[in-house]
Amino acid sequence: MDYLQRALTTFNGGNWYGWKTHDDNGNKIPNSGRMQYQHIKIIKDGATMPTEAELNAKIQELKDAEQNTETKKASGKQKLKDLGLDDDEIQALIGV
Repeated sequence: MDYLQRALTTFNGGNWYGWKTHDDNGNKIPNSGRMQYQHIKIIKDGATMPTEAELNAKIQELKDAEQNTETKKASGKQKLKDLGLDDDEIQALIGV
């Protein structure tokens, strides 16, 4: 799942959106161009559309959290190396 879809699922309790198949002029939107903010449609009663700014902020939050996790993994692995463990021992301990 890409960041856009991951971010969308954090609003309105999850499965609330779909993708338009045709634009406002009735033209078919190609599958490759469908997953964009302007083509989101609400499919759940009571759901509200987040603003594009809210959605972009959530996407950035997800990216930052993912980067933070990777940074912590690398830091932890380096600390284990500093204690004298080799890569095989580290992998046996933490699986990475």
